[in-house]
Formats: sequence, C-alpha cells, structure tokens
Amino acid sequence: MDSNPRTGRPSAIAGYEDWPAFVRRNPRHVTGAPASQELSDALGVPGASAQPAVTVHWETTHDGVTTSQLSWQLGFGPRTTGWLARPAGATGALPGILALHCHGGNKFGGADRLVDLPDNHPSAATARAGLYDGRALASELARQGFAVLAHDTFAWGSRRFDLSTPPWRTASAIEARRAQWRQDGVVPSAAEDYNAAAGFHEDTVAKAAGLLGTSLAGMVAHDDLAALEVLAHLPGVDADSLGCIGFSGGGGRSLTLAALSPRIRASVVTCMMTTFESLLPAYLDAHSWLLQTPGLWKLDDWPELTARSAAARFLVQYALADELFPEDGMRQAHRILENLHSPGRYTGSFWPGGHVFTAEMQDEAIGFLAASLALAAHTSAS
Repeated sequence: MDSNPRTGRPSAIAGYEDWPAFVRRNPRHVTGAPASQELSDALGVPGASAQPAVTVHWETTHDGVTTSQLSWQLGFGPRTTGWLARPAGATGALPGILALHCHGGNKFGGADRLVDLPDNHPSAATARAGLYDGRALASELARQGFAVLAHDTFAWGSRRFDLSTPPWRTASAIEARRAQWRQDGVVPSAAEDYNAAAGFHEDTVAKAAGLLGTSLAGMVAHDDLAALEVLAHLPGVDADSLGCIGFSGGGGRSLTLAALSPRIRASVVTCMMTTFESLLPAYLDAHSWLLQTPGLWKLDDWPELTARSAAARFLVQYALADELFPEDGMRQAHRILENLHSPGRYTGSFWPGGHVFTAEMQDEAIGFLAASLALAAHTSAS
C-alpha cells in the first residue's frame, strides 16, 4: 500500500510496511561469540527467520559457466533474487563464494552487475563497465572453479523500496532534480530516475532503521547472512570452504560478514578501507550510510573490525588515487591491520588508479580466495 489511509500521505517505507513488525519479532541476531555479538548489536542486526525455501527459475550455460536464477522470501519486504554461477559440468562439492555488489549509486539494480545474464539491464552493464573493468565478477569467479552466489541485498534490485509514489522529502528532492533535467534537455531512463530518488530516500531508510533499533548496514548484514546460509545449503557447495568478496560498499559488506559469521574463511575487501578519523571533515559526505553507522566508532575503528572474525583471512586492496578515501587514511589502516594480525592472516596491496576494481585486482583477489579456501579445506580435513 502506497499511502496511509488516515492521512493520505505516501508511505516512507513502501514495499516494506511489514519491516517494523519483523524487527519487533526478531530484534537481535545471535552470533554465539562475544566479539561478533558486539558488532551485531552495534549494527542492530535483526534475527533471522526460518531458513528460506529457494526457488530455481531458470538455468543456462554460456562461456564455460552455468548460471541459475534463484529467489527466496525473507520474513519481510520483497522477494530476494540471486544468481548462482558455477563451472559448467562441475561435479562434487566446490568452494563457495558470496559475491557482494557495490553501492554504486545504483539501487535500481543489484547483483545483476556481477553476473553475465542473457538479458542484462543497461544499468548493470553501465555499472560493470565503469566500476568492474567490464568484467562480470561472479561469472569470472565461477570460471575459475568456484560456486558463486550473487544476491540483491536490502534496498537494492529485487529488494528495493517502492518509490513510485515517493514520500514527502524524497518527492521534493526528486522533483527538483527532474526540473533540472528538463532545463538541461535530459530525458532520464527509468533506472536513472529511480536511482536519483533512491539516493535521497537513503536518508529516510537510515532514519527508519534507527527508529527500529537497527541501521542500514545492519539490515544489509541481515540479508547477507541469510544469503550465506542459502549458499551453504545449496547442493554442490562445500559449506566448510566459504569466502566473500566485494568492491566499495560490497567491500564493507565483505568485512562485516566475515566479522559476523564463522562460516567465512576468506574475505576480500576492495576500495573500502580507511580509518574513521581520516574521513573527517572532508571525506565524510562522499560515503553512504553503509559505512557510517551511528556509534560504530565507539566499538572499533574500521580496520579493527577484522579482529572480530573467528576464522577469516583478509585481502584488502587499496587504490592510491581513490577519490573516496585519503591516502593517509588507507596507509594508517594498513599499519593497524599489519599490527593486528599474524603473517598470513592479512594481506594488503596498493594499486594505482581510482575507485575501480580493475581486472588485475580481480585476478589477485581470485588467486587469494583460491589459496585461502584450499588452506581452509586442508585445515578442516585434518
């Protein structure tokens, strides 16, 4: 329902009217370990509902990769769409990777930017070309021998909010943007129009989350933890050999997921590492609510959160000309991480260029995941 029948005003959380009741019923995700529980509580991660039933909608094989479209229903909001990519003809249990899409200012889509699909939306192709060096990351990982699940998380893609009748503040802001487009002779696509509205609406989502005792990052973590359980229970996936990878906002999700779940044995964090102090005052406004959960700094600085992971090895990739992070903040985070972790637990690499997950960086990440998950499998077997 798009509006409140008593006031006639549009819903601020259209498509998610059942969200408050879900959080009241499931107020707290329980991790089983004090270190991860503190982080979960700081983010306000709600508890999970029952393990969702997964529907397979279609399957196709192309260029050495078999891709299946899946969906599942969580306890609130729209149904989640995800894609499972695996090597064509693979038999036996494969190491599993959760591929976490970036923020990218593109909430119209989600994980579709990471997967080669028969009918990729133009917005996904644009994101891939601009941010991933033209590669479909999940499909490339599958080509290298992994079972890869890429899913839409809370507020993105299939899980996006319904902004067809935007709430008051969003409506005012998007109308100003549309007026500017008209003045400039620009005819935005449906995706561009939605993404502009969603950019303004993110403040409303963060406000609603705070009122409910959670956060945008906590809700995203809820969806990511659910997807990790989906991956772990899929046929042909080695549940004892799981990793995650993400660029930009997806890198923050990768770090958070590794700190919250002992299932994660290897985590890649690309272009999403600095100290909180380095963001103030000039870089703060460049980032979304995914990075800036109120009060998180009281618990830990961003690099220190890695120490809350029970089992993961970390590869953190820094871009020296990253326009979203100051170099001194990245280098300070690197020093903190080196001091926190024993040799082999943390690897940091510095790359030229800006806020892009280049093909060369992806190759390094894939090699790291292969080596780390092989080690994890050996450790589990012994």
